[in-house]
Amino acid sequence: MISIISNKSKTVLICPLNWGLGHASRNVIIIKKLLDSGFKVIIGADKAPLLFLQAEFPELPFIKIPSVEIKYPKGKRMVLKMLFSMPKILYGIVNEHKQLKKILANNDVDIVISDNRYGLWSKNVYSIFITHQLEIQLPEWMNPIKYFVNKINYWFIRKYNLCWVPDFLGNNNVAEVLSHPKNMPKNIRYVGLLSRFKRIELQEKKYDILAILSGPEPQRSVFEQILIKELKTCKLKALIVQGKPGILSDYNKYNIDFVSHLSTENLGQLISTTPVVISRSGYSSIMDYISLKKNAILVPTPGQTEQEYLAKILKEKYWFYSVNQNEFNIKTAIKQLTSYQIPDFKINSSLLEKEIENLLKI
Repeated sequence: MISIISNKSKTVLICPLNWGLGHASRNVIIIKKLLDSGFKVIIGADKAPLLFLQAEFPELPFIKIPSVEIKYPKGKRMVLKMLFSMPKILYGIVNEHKQLKKILANNDVDIVISDNRYGLWSKNVYSIFITHQLEIQLPEWMNPIKYFVNKINYWFIRKYNLCWVPDFLGNNNVAEVLSHPKNMPKNIRYVGLLSRFKRIELQEKKYDILAILSGPEPQRSVFEQILIKELKTCKLKALIVQGKPGILSDYNKYNIDFVSHLSTENLGQLISTTPVVISRSGYSSIMDYISLKKNAILVPTPGQTEQEYLAKILKEKYWFYSVNQNEFNIKTAIKQLTSYQIPDFKINSSLLEKEIENLLKI
């Protein structure tokens, strides 16, 4: 625990992006460290991330701050969809920036921590941005505009006092060019891997296969139907965690148990004890598996270039087996999984704790 060196408890407003649960889940360890250090914490979120963090921290106050709503396409035209949605996204950034001004006028907030929400910065309070995407990935045919896209990304990042990057500095990193581009803003701080899970003593397994769903619709449901079809064929005992906090829909069908959501403790135990884990290749999930030293089968969301890039580089390193969604075959994936092994990273929270200690001094 970090020693408290200030008489006045500072208040932190922490705000995850509402595009899946990954941003909210990696904020759990940050919130815990802030509370341990004597900070007051307000959660600023909406929909699934808000429900998730309310379940994790029922005692904390919250403010609803809507994120920009983007509906993912069924096909791989993700980038085109995002480009056509840019006016809506920019409007959402401007709107959340205005909303933050009202929140700061009505609440005693000292620090704002924004996880990938570009509009939640202020000149009146200390502002921190969290991202592992310093260099945004685009398809090759869009390389002519890549420079300008990342220029805009950096323009927003520089509006914040600091940018926390959940990775390690140097060659022994996870996200490679995503988090280690050639040129980057001077306000970058690497805070190590952020995971809500701790390694536990292995217990007896309950399932042969654990599938963890996440991300926006309709791709969440598309992947769920593919999993059901494949899991029926292998006859192994499986559990699908549907990624729907706040919804009660636990049931059984075929050889599969379904649960809408699990607590951090229960999910961590299942990840650790289940022989085969399947999920998207979201960066927060990858940080969790590395922290638990757990192999997993990664299936990137079609057209989501960041997930496709991570799945590709980690497969090339032989850390994780990955396969495209339309090529997913459960029997082949299980067979391939044995050839992959995560290196034994020394996971510690000293980098994050140092940054939080610095916040006590501002």
